[in-house]
Amino acid sequence: MTSPFTLGWEEWVAFPKLGLPAIKAKVDTGARTSALHASVIEPFGPAAKPQVRFLIQPNPDDLSLEFTCSAPVVDRRQVTSSNGESELRYVIQTELSCGERTWPVEVTLTNRENMQYRMLFGRTSIADEMVVDPNQSFAQGVLSFDLYKGLPKRKPVRRPLRIALLTREPNNYSSRRLIEAGEARGHVVEAIDTTRCYMKIDAHSSEVHYDGRSLPRYDAVIPRIGPAITSYGLAVLRQFLISGAYCLNQPDAIAASRDKLLAHQLLARERIGMPVTAFANSPKDTKDLISLVGGAPVILKLLQSSQGKGVVLAETRKAAESLVDAFRGLEADFLVQQFVSEAAGRDTRCFVVGNKVVAAIQRVAAEGEFRSNLHRGGTAEPVRLTKAERDVARRAAQTIGLSVAGVDILRSDEGPKVLEVNSSPGLEGIENATGKDIASLIIANLEAKVRPLSREHLAG
Repeated sequence: MTSPFTLGWEEWVAFPKLGLPAIKAKVDTGARTSALHASVIEPFGPAAKPQVRFLIQPNPDDLSLEFTCSAPVVDRRQVTSSNGESELRYVIQTELSCGERTWPVEVTLTNRENMQYRMLFGRTSIADEMVVDPNQSFAQGVLSFDLYKGLPKRKPVRRPLRIALLTREPNNYSSRRLIEAGEARGHVVEAIDTTRCYMKIDAHSSEVHYDGRSLPRYDAVIPRIGPAITSYGLAVLRQFLISGAYCLNQPDAIAASRDKLLAHQLLARERIGMPVTAFANSPKDTKDLISLVGGAPVILKLLQSSQGKGVVLAETRKAAESLVDAFRGLEADFLVQQFVSEAAGRDTRCFVVGNKVVAAIQRVAAEGEFRSNLHRGGTAEPVRLTKAERDVARRAAQTIGLSVAGVDILRSDEGPKVLEVNSSPGLEGIENATGKDIASLIIANLEAKVRPLSREHLAG
């Protein structure tokens, strides 16, 4: 006959799913529900699958040892403590290990910072075949707080994040992949239509509202703001930034990438190769403007163009002069740029995540088309980059200030030349061509950058 599983009046336990290898618990059969110490308790996630995260200091004698935990919420329950005080607590379900056994338990979260034991082991967590011997102490062996050595404390740790995806196209490929990748890594990703956001701007309680409700605090925001709403989208993004959210790409960096003139000036300042570019206001400068970039053929680009729209090839000087005059007649801001003939309708899209080129494709223009954009009928194939191309792509993204960027370069006789730095690069073409899971790399970059839950985080 096997001996019963015996618990003493105090035991060392662990919560493997919470990342807690050692907690000293008081076993109390007079208490119905188990309770775990928690502070800075923050609920998050959708109503159908609510979660909660919290801070815990497992060692009452070393308050510098502090960790972030998270778990699914199974209930909110009114609990009366031994001193007669009633408190509404979150109830989580997780796994508890004691000795050689591990089993599922429900635990309430409450602040036990003035208690010597960070856990109260209630009778609902004790299985029928277990025996409690009040004369024994640590019947299932002794652990140590030394088990926490080497574990990250106030560094970003793997925990479920609340992520806002700013997009007007929640069902397109890029949005779906980012949501899938985020959820696969345990995060909550909510697609939010940028244009349906509105703001309360106040010194004490700046808020973002959406469809008649105030949006919660997000850990991170992934902005996918279309060129048509750049100004308003950046205003919304700044509001999230004020609230303490980490923005995958900062508003100023997105603004710089959208202003092609500014972007080229920033790249030129850092001596990054690019096609010779000219810009002027006076119509008297048309001829000299074209000569500055080496004469026809030339490329004319609207400053706010995207996906190849507003980009025109002028094959002769006369055509170039006519187009310049036409753009000026429309009071449109545009650039005149050198045509790199040796590129032969090809360019290279380098996808940068966190200062690393994670994938690259060569885009080939459709027959009769000089623009290689996939939206213009171009095709994509994987390409092997040279060291110079990798360095140029990284430097270009860094110069503009983007954590995630699509850097388009031309292979010229003079080396790689940057055409554009895109702050909202699409995922479909490059993922399909390379087979790489870029969406997950973007989410992993967020995990590394988002600051951990802290008392200061919620207070600020």
